[in-house]
Amino acid sequence: MTCWALLALKPFDRGKTRLAPALGPAERAAVVRAMLAHVVRVLEASEHIAGIAIVTQETGPLPVTAHVLPDRGRGLNEAIADGARALAARGADELLVLHPDLPLLSTAEIDEFVVQGRRPGLGLAPDRHGSGTNAVFLRLPCDFAFRFGPSSFERHLRVARQLGVEPAIVRLGGFVFDVDEPCDLAALREAHGARPDLAIDPRSPTTWAPSSNPCSSKHAAAHG
Repeated sequence: MTCWALLALKPFDRGKTRLAPALGPAERAAVVRAMLAHVVRVLEASEHIAGIAIVTQETGPLPVTAHVLPDRGRGLNEAIADGARALAARGADELLVLHPDLPLLSTAEIDEFVVQGRRPGLGLAPDRHGSGTNAVFLRLPCDFAFRFGPSSFERHLRVARQLGVEPAIVRLGGFVFDVDEPCDLAALREAHGARPDLAIDPRSPTTWAPSSNPCSSKHAAAHG
């Protein structure tokens, strides 16, 4: 099996706007970069992940090990669907879609999620509120329709059942915890007090390289 991980990333200067009450623009961009770097590092160490792709309009440096795919500006679900098709064309027969804002995610949890998802051929990881979806595992090619957004977990579950599949529902600590609100930052700091090795640090040694994304800055601004 050839399983690729796919991350959808907003441009750094436009991400995590709900953190604005707690962080300024530069701080928000630094946190987004640090969380992305963490997720990429744990994916790199996974025994089940053959490659990492990022679909984005970001034109600045990105982690050097990630394959960059263009986001055509038609929304999150279309960007992920485009990425899935592109990776299937590259030979991927399994896909792990996950958000890049999972700062407590571990390699062991990635491997466990893939293993559990492989049994029915589809896996879902809900957020800690049980309403959102932080990861989807599926076999390729697949007619699964991505439904990220409000109440996405129930909508993804409905799509799976319409396909005749009862997905693996995987609730692991690193998958359920994402960062969207200032209260999430407070919880994250508390978690890091117990696990300082997972502290988000924008000075992390992850190697970054100029993006090969063909989207121009003008194109990105036009689809803001």
